[in-house]
Amino acid sequence: MKIRSFGDRLFDAFIYTVITLFALACLFPFFYVASFSVTPYAEYLQNPLKLIPSRLEFGAYKQIAEMSQMWTGYRNTVIITVTGVAINIFLMLITAYPLSKKDLKGRNAILFLITFTMFFNGGLIPNFYLVKSLHLYNTLWALILPGALGAYNLLLMKNFIGAIPKDLEESAFIDGANEFKVLFRIIVPLSKPAIATFVIFHAVTQWNTFFSAIIYTSKRTLWPLMLILRDLVVDDGGLAASDLNGGQEGVTVFTLKMAIIIFSTLPILLVYPFMQKYFMKGLLVGSIKG
Repeated sequence: MKIRSFGDRLFDAFIYTVITLFALACLFPFFYVASFSVTPYAEYLQNPLKLIPSRLEFGAYKQIAEMSQMWTGYRNTVIITVTGVAINIFLMLITAYPLSKKDLKGRNAILFLITFTMFFNGGLIPNFYLVKSLHLYNTLWALILPGALGAYNLLLMKNFIGAIPKDLEESAFIDGANEFKVLFRIIVPLSKPAIATFVIFHAVTQWNTFFSAIIYTSKRTLWPLMLILRDLVVDDGGLAASDLNGGQEGVTVFTLKMAIIIFSTLPILLVYPFMQKYFMKGLLVGSIKG
């Protein structure tokens, strides 16, 4: 067993210290918002840096539960996220599998066209007119279909599938399996780490979407949760004028904004730790040439 020198241990201690400080710096904003969402506003005014409140007030969360626009945003975001992830994974699998075959006719030309879209696109105005011409404007589909298949993730999945031994496919073909059976009974089970990684990537992207909703929707009933969050927190969204009238006693615009931020981000934060292990495997996705 190799004995580590004092310099090695000192270096490890330095690295762990830096990582710990960086992690605390990342966690501090969330802890700050969570703390002051349940802190009495008068106590906040006395000491804005006091992160541990003397007593907890959940009036802001009770008032959020009565705001119909928040639940509408949740519904829209869940629909966009679940539907978008399902479509994205399905399209990525049925596209990446044939492109992983080196004997596919026209494979290089197709890969060139896919790669071209990573660097060049029509721009915002042509995309808007495309959505408009397809009669998707002011529908949830306008927030799902334009990003249904990303070129970068597709190429990574293609490389991952290409690294799977071809002997497995050949054995299945000898047993009478067709391409669809090979894909869904052999390739998909072996690609679970990569699929789980892309599910996380796409789910986080869809959950946080708000800019496309600004462009492709004009009805508040179609707004996703993050656009409602932006409207309420950045632009106030009528909080001072309407939402506080008749609300919970002691609730202010400040505490309500803090609670809204936590309320909007908590679901994805609760899911992420259970899926984090797939990110380590995802770092290797596509690292082998296809």
